[in-house]
Amino acid sequence: MKPVIVALDIDNEEQLHKILSKLGKPENVFIKVGMELFYHAGNQVVKDLAEQGYKIFLDLKLHDIPNTVYNGAKQLAKLGITFTTVHALGGSQMIKSAKDGLIAGTPAGKCVPKLLAVTELTSISDEVLAHEQNCALSMKEQVLSLAKMAKHSGADGVICSPLEVKELHEKVGDDFLYVTPGIRPAGNAKDDQSRVATPAQAKEWGSSAIVVGRPITLASDPEAAYEAIKKEFN
Repeated sequence: MKPVIVALDIDNEEQLHKILSKLGKPENVFIKVGMELFYHAGNQVVKDLAEQGYKIFLDLKLHDIPNTVYNGAKQLAKLGITFTTVHALGGSQMIKSAKDGLIAGTPAGKCVPKLLAVTELTSISDEVLAHEQNCALSMKEQVLSLAKMAKHSGADGVICSPLEVKELHEKVGDDFLYVTPGIRPAGNAKDDQSRVATPAQAKEWGSSAIVVGRPITLASDPEAAYEAIKKEFN
């Protein structure tokens, strides 16, 4: 079954345990821990969740000089996580260093976390790409270029919009992970996302995994919403 990852965009342990209690058994739940919670609670909360059986996507989007990213990734690899991220815009050497750090830091007998490179954030519109990032490429061309570079540099996949997945499969390959946020079930608000798709569309276009936050965490019955999205995506 392809993963549906619940984005826990919360900033304290009380909210964390409240929402986790509504999602089902830990072994059936894949969660994304982002900056808010990690910067508040630190790495111990990640270790504790991994020990409880949760699969964890630790989304910190590392972006710094290669040596700093190497050492940061080496520490993250000790936490029992499944996925983590870097910004593809950090360049090929930084991505290589992140992968080397994950390999070096993974305890013996454990799986090396998958390294995902963020191409362009789903909140970035064509206008922002052109006029704020001063990028002469179209959004599709930019994402494709970054994805190819990330794969060549040792990343295991990319974070991208579901709208780009089909072309990425064709031009980057099927032996790569395409993890897509910006997922909204039909009828849900877009919130602050510019490029969105439904779980069914993400499945059709070839997403390897999807990341869903508010449509699950703010639902009246989060577990039921989670299971419905899993069913639609698979």
